[in-house]
Amino acid sequence: MTAGVPCRDIADRADIAGLVTAFYRRAFADDSLGPIFVDIAQLDLATHLPVMCDFWETVLLRAGLYHRNALAPHLDLNTKIDLTPAYFARWLDLWTATVDERHIGEKAELAKIQATRIAGSISRRLRGQCALSLHAAERDSR
Repeated sequence: MTAGVPCRDIADRADIAGLVTAFYRRAFADDSLGPIFVDIAQLDLATHLPVMCDFWETVLLRAGLYHRNALAPHLDLNTKIDLTPAYFARWLDLWTATVDERHIGEKAELAKIQATRIAGSISRRLRGQCALSLHAAERDSR
C-alpha cells in the first residue's frame, strides 16, 4: 500500500485482520471509547481480535466463521455503562476512517454499510432494553 492512499479492496482474511487490528488500536487510544474497552469491558485484545476477524470475514466474505450472538456482550456491557448512541457514532466514525485509510472498493463500502447497520441495530436494541427495564421498574413499583 502507498502511504496514506488506499489502493485495493478488502480481499481476504489478511486484509480483514489488518483492518480490525488497526481499528482496535485506534479505538483503544480514543479518549471516548478507550476507557470503555480497556477499563470497563477489560477487553483482552489477543482473544477478541480473532473473534472480530471471524465476524468481519463472515459479514464481508461470507466465510461462515462467526456463530456467536453479537448483541449479548453489548447487553452485558450496557449494564456497566450506558452505551449511548454517541458511543456508537464514535465507533462508526473510527471504523469508517480506518476502512477509508486502508481500502477502496466494493467490500470496503460494504464494510462501512454493514457497520452502520450493525451500530444502529445494537444501539436501538440497547435503547429498547433500557425502555423495557424502565417499564418493568415502574410496574414493579406499583
